[in-house]
This record gives sequence, C-alpha cells and structure tokens, in this order.
Amino acid sequence: MAGIFSSLSSYCILLVFIIVADLSLCTAQNDKQVYIVYMGSLPTGEYSPTSHHLSLLEEIVEGRSADGALVRSYNRSFNAFAARLSHAEVERISGLKEVVSVFPSRRSQLLTTRSWDFMGFPENVKRNPTVESNIIIGVIDSGIWPESESFADKGFGPPPAKWKGTCAGGKNFTCNNKIIGARVEVTSGAEATARDTEGHGSHTASTAAGNTVSGANFYALAQGNARGAVPSARIAVYMACEEFCDDHKILAAFDDAIADGVDIITISIGKDVPFPYENDPIAIGAFHAMEKGILTVQAAGNSGPDPFTVSSHAPWIISVAASSTDRRIIDKTVLGNGQTFVGSSVNSFALNGTKIPLIYGKAVTSNCTEDDAWSCWNNCMNSSLVKGKIVICDMTDTSGTDEAFRARALGSIILNDTFEDVSNVVPLPASSLNPHDSDLVMSYLKSTKNPQATILKSEITEHNTAPVVASFSSRGPNNIAPEILKPDISAPGVEILAAYSPVASPSGNADDKRSVKYNVVSGTSMSCPHVAGAAAYVKSFHPNWSPSAITSALMTTALRMNTAKHADAEFGYGAGHINPIKAVDPGLVYEATRDDYIRMLCSMNNTLFSKCPQHIEGSPKDLNYPSMAVRVEENRAFTVKFPRTVRNVGLAKSSYKSNITTGSQINVMVEPSSLSFKSVDKRQSFVVTVAGKGLPANSMVSSSLVWNDGTHSVRSPIVVYTIKPSN
Repeated sequence: MAGIFSSLSSYCILLVFIIVADLSLCTAQNDKQVYIVYMGSLPTGEYSPTSHHLSLLEEIVEGRSADGALVRSYNRSFNAFAARLSHAEVERISGLKEVVSVFPSRRSQLLTTRSWDFMGFPENVKRNPTVESNIIIGVIDSGIWPESESFADKGFGPPPAKWKGTCAGGKNFTCNNKIIGARVEVTSGAEATARDTEGHGSHTASTAAGNTVSGANFYALAQGNARGAVPSARIAVYMACEEFCDDHKILAAFDDAIADGVDIITISIGKDVPFPYENDPIAIGAFHAMEKGILTVQAAGNSGPDPFTVSSHAPWIISVAASSTDRRIIDKTVLGNGQTFVGSSVNSFALNGTKIPLIYGKAVTSNCTEDDAWSCWNNCMNSSLVKGKIVICDMTDTSGTDEAFRARALGSIILNDTFEDVSNVVPLPASSLNPHDSDLVMSYLKSTKNPQATILKSEITEHNTAPVVASFSSRGPNNIAPEILKPDISAPGVEILAAYSPVASPSGNADDKRSVKYNVVSGTSMSCPHVAGAAAYVKSFHPNWSPSAITSALMTTALRMNTAKHADAEFGYGAGHINPIKAVDPGLVYEATRDDYIRMLCSMNNTLFSKCPQHIEGSPKDLNYPSMAVRVEENRAFTVKFPRTVRNVGLAKSSYKSNITTGSQINVMVEPSSLSFKSVDKRQSFVVTVAGKGLPANSMVSSSLVWNDGTHSVRSPIVVYTIKPSN
C-alpha cells in the first residue's frame, strides 16, 4: 500500500505539526512559534533531507533566512523538520499541494525494592544473560545521573555490535558499558548535558534496567535491594525534557533512538488529555519505531480517576496504568487528646513525639483573606506567625505543604485529601488526612482552647488488597479509537523506590536541599518502565518476536484484577496486572503488522500514514488486538463480531479449548470453539460474537475469552459499553 511511509519516489505528502512552544522561548522571534513539518518515511536513493527542508522554508519564510527559521532537521529515522514560523507562514505552507493538515500541538509533562518481588519476579528468576546483555533500552526522559550505583558497568563487556549510537551527553557526562549512549535533545552548546537534574529520568531508567543495589532506601524507609527487570541490559539516554517536554524535542529523541538501534523505548511522558494520532508526536515516533521492530511503552497518564483521560491510545504502543503493591508508606498524626490518625506522606522527619501548637485560618496570615489562609495559598502565611507551629491547610494537594515550608512552619496537616491511596515525599513534617479524619481534627480544633499535635516519622505498612489501580492513573475509554481498549495493562506505580539525581529535590520543592541517591516516587511514569523492563525480559528469551507479539504475551498472561475494587474495571487496568514470568511462555500470541494498523486507521478515515481505498470495510475492532472493546448505542439490541488470529508459540502439537466468562447482560460465542495446532508458528483464526438486548446509558459490561490447552491460559478481556464523553 503506497502512502506517507512509502518511498517518496512514489509520492510525498507533508503533514504539518504545529508545536506551540512556551511563549517565553519565542520572545526573540516576535510572533514566531515552533512548528513541525512531518514528511513521512525517508525516501530511498539519493536524497538530502536537510537541503529539502531548507528549500521548503525558502518558499514560505519572509524577512529572514531559511537557516534562521530551521530549528531541527529530523533525518535519521523519518523525514521531518521543526521550524519557527509565523501564522501567515503556516497558512502558506498549509496551502502547498503536498500538505495533509496543519494543527497546533502542546507541551507534554514528565508523568524499586519491593515492586518486582510483589509481581512474583524475584532476583533469582531464570535469565538468558547473554541475550539480555545485548538488549538496549532507550529512555526518553530528563536525562540520567551516570554516577549512580544503579548504572555502574562493573562486569559489563563492550556495547553490542549492533549499536549505532554515540555518547553525546555533553558537559561533564561520561558513558560506560552500562549507559552506552546519550544524546541531548533539549538544547545545544557548551552547557548542554544529559545529566539528570530532575531525578525523573534516573528513576525510570533504573526501574527498567538498573543494576541490583543492596541497602537502597530513602532515609531508612523502603530499605532493600533496588533493581530493574533486566540488570544486564544496556541503557541509551535521550534527554528530551527540562521540567517540560516540547513535542519537537520528543520527536527528535525518537529520530535518534530508532536510528541508534535501541530494542525497547520507554517514555514516561504525556499530556493531560488525549490528542488525535496526527497531533501526537509520540504516536508518530512510535509508529516509525514499530516499523523497525522496536516496541514503545508509554505511561497512560496521571489525570485519573475521570474517564476518557488516558492520553496514550495508539495500538502500536503499550499503554501502562499504575497500581499499588503490597507495601504502603504512611505516617501518623497524634492530637493533644491522644487521637491518632493514619495519613499519607513520605515523611523522613521526626518530631520526637513533642506536642506542637496547631494554627489555622486567619491566625496564619496578615495579608490574605480567611478563605485563602485556610487553603494556605502561596505567600499567604506570615513566617513570624507560623514559626514553631503546625499549620492546618484545607487544600487537596501539596501546595499547602509547600507554603508551610516556605513560611518556616514546623509542620503541616492537609485536610480532605482525595488521593489517600498514595504518599508523596514532603519537605517538612506533614500528613494528608482523608475527609472523615479531617472532620475529627476540625472538631478537636473547635473544642480545644490550646490545640496541639505531633506528626510521626513515616513507617511501612502492609497493603493486603493490592494490586489496586491508583486514583491518579488515567482511565479509559479510548477517546480517539473507542474500539481499542486502553490502558493495556497495569504495573506498580505507587511509592516506588528507585535511583534519583542527588542534585534534585526529593520533594520537588526547590528549597528542599536534601540530597538522596534513591527516592520514593509515584505515577504512571513509574509503572511504565516496569512494563518496558518486562518487555525486555520477554525479548531476551524471544529476540525475534515482533513488538505486537511481545505486547500480546504481556497482556494475555496478565493477572486478572478484582473487579469489586474497581468500578471502572478494564478502563482502569486493561488486561490486568503484569506477570513477567508467565509472559515468557504465553502459548499463543495475537500479532498485528504495519499494514494491519494502516487498515485500522483507514477504517477511521485517517490518512496519516497512507492513502486509503475509496471503499473501506470494517472498523478498529477488527484489528488483531489482544483485547476486544466496542461502544454500542444505549438501550438498543446489538450484535458485534471480533475476527481474531493467533499464532502458536507454545507446544508444537497442542489443542486449545475456549472458555467464556460473562454476565447476564450479554451473550458471547466463539467460532470455532477449539483450535488445534500441529507445529509452532502455525496460525488459526476465529470469530468472537457478542450480542445483547441493550445496555443502559453510561454502563459497561466486562467479559473474557480464555484459550486453554492445559498448560497455557491465554486471556483476552471483552468490554461492551455505552459510556460517552461529556463534551
């Protein structure tokens, strides 16, 4: 099928991405902003991408040179460029006959001692060390701290022969045989460096592929052996973020990572809301990676628990939700009357049981209204009024703690915390309480003449109901392709201990000058590298498996999660909780190729990657995906068919029988109901038919198909729903 990803000798279509850079970066450029002009695959034969890009700019720019407008020429893995253009220049380039579309883009955000053991993945797990050492994980993030013990190269040989990258980490940065490559996408010049000053990149890299480091801890909390899934694997670093991550820099990272020859890309970056594929540089970059046999793993997002918030929605990307482990970090607030409340924070400070005066409301300020003082708004607190006291803040995020820290209060108590399932590192003694306990604290305040309290240092407690999807984890349904279930899978992302930058604030507060080698952080940013590491582990046993085969293995062997704990069920956790050891031997795999994804996009009338035939049959539900989902009209009878094909990667001679788990509201049938294989790699097709008399508005019904041969259980979730976006 000819298309954008075909040779430009056939034809060339331009796709223009408007990448809206921070206006502060564009002041010197007047009304110029950064745009991306995307031109598909690199053509075969003699071709100079940069010359072509400059010639296009010469046609449209006014009052300056094309060289002055060009920001970046992407010419290693695909054909595109970034440039600073005015609105008038964008209109002109939009009028070129080759241009497909022009649209604005946005800025993205950066979205373990126990987690691997919790997944049943111990240190002594069976490994294929020679192949594992040949795997390269590309980390697109905020850089890395190369001196961390997690990235030492003792016992490592030279980089794999397939490696085409380089160590261009910039100032004061040295690679080794563990960190075999580094590139700085965010800036250039003498001060450019891939050294991580945020902590985020070091944390994600060590979670995926960090060495085993004994005795890692955060101020004696969460002590144990920190390790990644594949400690023998190599790491290549692509620094695309400095606090924020501009889309044209993310695309540059993909351009380099693909050409350098990485095997897996982990990217814990995303937006607050989903954007169409043609507006999403991660979806674009990951598609090019998929074409080269590289699997991309992305964080689902941290905008939960609202529906339709999952921002990673392309089926050629594994989208990862965040869930808890069996370990929680909590702290306790003890009031002057002895009442004790369990709160959420990672508090390394000890007040030694000393009772401290409590202060709140108008008593903390001399320049703010009482309501603002209650909320502990920035710069509301008067240091002379709060010094030596614990401030109470009716604020549901950490900004109240930051304000108390700024004003030099001795501690803070945050009331009405709606995210009580996660603890964050705080810069002073602090605790966040749930609404019920907050009411009791307020009752004590109002009934006591001299209210006092103390906040205890955090402690570890057992979380018996884990895994549970975190409240912050973004949820489905998929707002871009409603028939593709997202997120795909869940992995540990709550209170994860991993390597950190010693120059980064552990609490995120710039005035918190503590320096740590390992830090406790939560987010889908943390769950994403768990899955990237697990994917690398699977690849170490099956080096020739396609990205979709590895995706299928991870999804169909995932542990079924307890629907009683999850009102949003598969829209929260996808196929379930990751199980790396089982994924090595899944029995059957669902695979999809580039052409399959093109057909899916054409069924959506999306010509991003290819021209489409005039008459299109099917819909995204027909993609050979390991999960099945469909949105139906409320209160109307329906019959939906899902065609699927599986490849035998288990026993040469095997017979699988189907087993359906479903509720009373739908009927599910499989034809044929059994599959027989006489050899490995043999493929068999079947059709799943789902029918019902109608579902009420804003509802969903979950079912599952399991193929079982007595050894393997190959499970696919099936979801039928009527939920629609509110806007």
